[in-house]
Amino acid sequence: MNATISDAGRFLIENAHIVDPANDVDAVGSVLVENGRIAGIRHDAIETLSPDTARIDGRGLHLAPGLIDCFVTTGEPGEEARETFATAGQAAAAGGITTIVTLPDTNPVIDDIALLEYLRHRAARECIVNVLPLAAATRGCAGREMTEYGLMREAGAIAITDAYSPIADALLMRRILAYAAVFSLPLLHHVEVPELATGVMNEGELSTRLGLAGIPNAAETIMLERDLRLAELTGGLYHAALLSTGDAAAALARAKDAGLKVSAGTAPQYFTLNELEVTDYRSFAKVSPPLRAEEDRQAIAAALKDGTIDVITSAHRPQDVESKRLPFAQAASGIVGLETLLAASLQLYHGGELPLPRLIAAMTCNPARLFGLDRGNLAKGAVADMILFDTDAPWIVDAAVMKSKCKNTPFDKRPMQGRVRATWVGGRRVFGD
Repeated sequence: MNATISDAGRFLIENAHIVDPANDVDAVGSVLVENGRIAGIRHDAIETLSPDTARIDGRGLHLAPGLIDCFVTTGEPGEEARETFATAGQAAAAGGITTIVTLPDTNPVIDDIALLEYLRHRAARECIVNVLPLAAATRGCAGREMTEYGLMREAGAIAITDAYSPIADALLMRRILAYAAVFSLPLLHHVEVPELATGVMNEGELSTRLGLAGIPNAAETIMLERDLRLAELTGGLYHAALLSTGDAAAALARAKDAGLKVSAGTAPQYFTLNELEVTDYRSFAKVSPPLRAEEDRQAIAAALKDGTIDVITSAHRPQDVESKRLPFAQAASGIVGLETLLAASLQLYHGGELPLPRLIAAMTCNPARLFGLDRGNLAKGAVADMILFDTDAPWIVDAAVMKSKCKNTPFDKRPMQGRVRATWVGGRRVFGD
């Protein structure tokens, strides 16, 4: 690949294998970009060339819409030592992510319009990818008092969530779903029963052998079943943020079969890793929900394949070394995932478990559709958020050179197959050469 491209200029990507699930495109062709938007695709692009059009040869590469990552923790405001908008943007661009949807559990929590507007303006200045904010569902993400959803929607929130804090009060959850539905605000919920999720890893034979308190699968399934009933009762827009168990996937499938308009996401760690990652008390593999048994890993992959689970997110949650290099029970939960989202997810494609268009859909048009975003496709006239990637390129994850401020990844030193070669946001190249 070679070309010199001016920001938001006019250029043609030709000979690439275009994967655009939103428009059912899976074929070799060309895409013309002009003034930050798609000016033509495939044959249209070739016919509208002018002498000043820069050309990029995408032969042997795939061209897809930029990825949308809808469950991302940053450190701004209040914990910039963990991650800033600038570093998160650099990491996202390297991973092929052109839009990050940020969680509100910052310091202070994003639970009023002044903080939301501050975040939006700062992100627009500091971050090279799009940043879309989530507002807190309850004051301080404390699960006691609803925030002002109408005002939050007007100020730019695309959905509400209490991030990794479950909303335990069923009556409050009912009211949240009903009230948020008035403003067409989806709720993203962390599905765990707090009283059952007091352990530090998956409950089972391994947790007993390691002497660590476990979290049963039921902690996830019971909360999800409750939420699905409340979504049916209220007609609310409900999204289970991170599913990790086969039982939860089965419950969601039953709800969808019954006609409920509900959705769910998962993250690469739940379909590429299992609980054995913590055998040596590896705190860098401590996440919430925890890594589960191998049969759960397989069930999550199957739920992505059959469409039960709609979205793949990185669940990017940076933690500093001091909070991770502790005894496993005391270590903080979370991993960084922006730079490994695509490569780790491609394991499903290389393993024959998921066709490439369906995999890309889970990170592009599916989250765009669920959250009402004008992104995630390469239609003529669409904003030119795009990635060019090599599905087969081998590489080794090296946490030391990651662009994220924190390096807490369980994939360190692991071989990956598939790498981003270039990323454009609004026609402006933000990663690649």
